[in-house]
Order: sequence, then C-alpha cells, then structure tokens
Amino acid sequence: MEFNTKLLHGKSILSNPAREILPPISQVTAFKYESMEELEKVFLHKSMGFAYSRIGNPTLSAFEQRINELEGGVGAVSCSSGMSAITTALLGVCSAGDEIIACSGLYGGTISLFHDLEKFGIHTVFVREMTPETVRAAITDRTKVVFGELISNPALKVLDVPAVAEVAHEAKIPLFIDSTTATPYIAKPLALGADVVIHSTSKYINGGGNSIGGIIVDGGKMAWDFEKHSVLAPFKKYAKRAFLIRLRTDLWENMGGCMAPANAFLNCIGLDTLGIRMERICSNADRLARALAAIPGIQVNYLTLEDHPYHVYVEKELGGLGGGILNFRVGSKEKAFAVIDALKYALIASNIGDIRTLVIHPASTLYIHTSQEEREAAGVFEDTIRVSVGIEDAEDLVNDFVSAVQSVSDTGEA
Repeated sequence: MEFNTKLLHGKSILSNPAREILPPISQVTAFKYESMEELEKVFLHKSMGFAYSRIGNPTLSAFEQRINELEGGVGAVSCSSGMSAITTALLGVCSAGDEIIACSGLYGGTISLFHDLEKFGIHTVFVREMTPETVRAAITDRTKVVFGELISNPALKVLDVPAVAEVAHEAKIPLFIDSTTATPYIAKPLALGADVVIHSTSKYINGGGNSIGGIIVDGGKMAWDFEKHSVLAPFKKYAKRAFLIRLRTDLWENMGGCMAPANAFLNCIGLDTLGIRMERICSNADRLARALAAIPGIQVNYLTLEDHPYHVYVEKELGGLGGGILNFRVGSKEKAFAVIDALKYALIASNIGDIRTLVIHPASTLYIHTSQEEREAAGVFEDTIRVSVGIEDAEDLVNDFVSAVQSVSDTGEA
C-alpha cells in the first residue's frame, strides 16, 4: 500500500468492538476483571489486557499501533507531550554520569531540557555540526546516545542519518532522531539507520492544533551492549526489544507521562489526512520561499532552494520535499515585528504543523532564554521570522507575505 492508503487501511486499523470506523475514546481510569487471578496476570505481564490508563489504554494503543506501522518499528509508546517523549526516551538509556551527543542547533525547548538533565548528572556534549567526524570525535566511554533532529527547527539543517548511525553503531551507541518536522510522510528515520524515532504529535501528526502529545517508536534493531547500557541490564532477556520493554513496563509507567485518551483520539483523526496535508504544505512552502527569495534584501532559508547548504538531502533523504517550515531575515528586529504585524492570514502563534499558517519571531519567544551562541547555532537571529506554512491557497499566502514585506519597506521601517 502507498502512504495514504496505509493510513486508512493498514494492518494497524483494527476491528473495533462495535464496528466503529475510528477507535472509541476509552475515557476511563481503570478496567474491571471477573477474577483477581485474571488481573494478577495482567499486572505480571503474563496476559494481555488493560488495568489502569496510566500504564495502558485501548485508545492509546490504537494510536501507537498506527504510528508504529508508518515508521516501521517494533513498538511505540505515546506520551503526554513531545518534550515528555524526548525526556522519557533519553532517560531510557541514560543515568547519572552518562553523556549525550547532540547538535547545538536544536529546538530551544530541547536545549533547555539538556541543561536540566545536567542537574541529574547527565551531561550533553554539543557539536556545532553533526557529522560522522564530529560525532566520532565527541564519543567517550560515558556516551550512551547520539540525539539529533532529522530536519532541525528552525535552522533547517538535515542530519545525514546513515553516516551518523554508522559511527554511533561502531561505538555500540544508539541514534535517536526527533523527526517531528519531517513526519513519516517525508522520511522514515528507522529505515535510514536510526534506532529510535520521536515525534511531538502536537505538530503535523495532529495537524489541527487541538491536542498536545508525543510518541517514541523503537526500531528494534539495536544490538544493545548491556554492560555499556547498564540501565537496560534488567531487561536483557528481551534482547533488541529491551529498550521498548523498559519504557513500557518501567520508566514510562512509573514517571506517569502518559497521553490522554481524548488526545490519542484527536491524533488518530489528524493522522488520517497527514499525507494530503503534507503534500499541500510542502508545495505551499516551496512557492512562498521562492517568492520571498525574489525580493531584494530578503534572505530565505528553505531546503528546496537550490543554493541551500543542505539541498542535497532533499532527494537523498526527504523524498524531494522540503517540509513545512521556512525562515527569512528582513534586516532588523523592528522590521521583523512590523512584517509580522502586517500579515493578514498568518496567525502569530508558537506552534508548528497546523493547517493554518503560523508565524513567530523566535529570538524574542522560543529562544528568549538561550544564549546568543545557541540562538545562532539554531539559525535564529534578531531579524529572523519563522513561518509554519499551512494549507491555504498558495496565491493568497504569497500575496500576503510579499505585500507585508513591501509595505514595511515602503514605509521606511528601520
């Protein structure tokens, strides 16, 4: 099956109890059993079933199975947010004294998380550019995971997943990929060589801006070194699935970062249209980027532009698509604010992946608590405007943005 057909008719679209075409919302706290013996088997993981929604719920399970099928994993765990998913995944392999290798151009919230992990004795080694050479040079005996974004937000750097995965695996280290901005429609990190893929489902997977969530998908191919990754040693009997079982029955369950059933249902609804939405969004983003690039004095950052430093990966890893995020620089913070305020259709909001076009000044919002060095590594400058392109008619978006830029220039804004 092709992508959109699989979304609607894949193996994970299971028969629902009353023949519903969507999984019902199991909005309950606990599940009843006919005997104590039966419930005991569920708690011992000797029998399939649900006991308490913090540790498992039918609606969550339906959503997890759909994402897992799209990504080609062996199992998935849904979380209360994208940040919860990243935190849970990293703590699944790290403990005090361990190190993470990450690119310095990450999403601002992820950078803040890495700083917080320092308080628990987990250190992050940041590399300016994540390449096989920089990763190899940063690996130490304490390195437990390499973490990167497939398409960084908002810098739009693309990770060479096969090359970096090869270096990580030589050192018996897994590669975790945040693929939120790529989505399963644009790329499959597990097929490229990554071991774990993470999404903030609040973005493109949901698409409607109506629920927060995150998900972790385990590729099930990592040959874990249980001496090196000692936190997984109690799960050694599960071999390549040790990480997934630790998440499901230990860390995720105990930390309580579960997704709400209603949010899982809303994500299932959004998932149905992921393919057609991303096709339209990527087409709109390409047209808008080219229109803005034609304006003198405007610097545009979008992957499908032929002079983009990561353009080679558009065909190599991204199926010819550039994603839904573009950035452009207009000369000053004051001018950036004026352009944003002059837009008619784009909404000033901090999310991405909505069906509506969203715009923000990242330096004064998302990156307000980061250093100048961290901002610049992420492609964020005082005059940067980030656009999350929606599904509006491309002509209207182009006219809106071009008119806003020109109106500010005509009024002589600084």
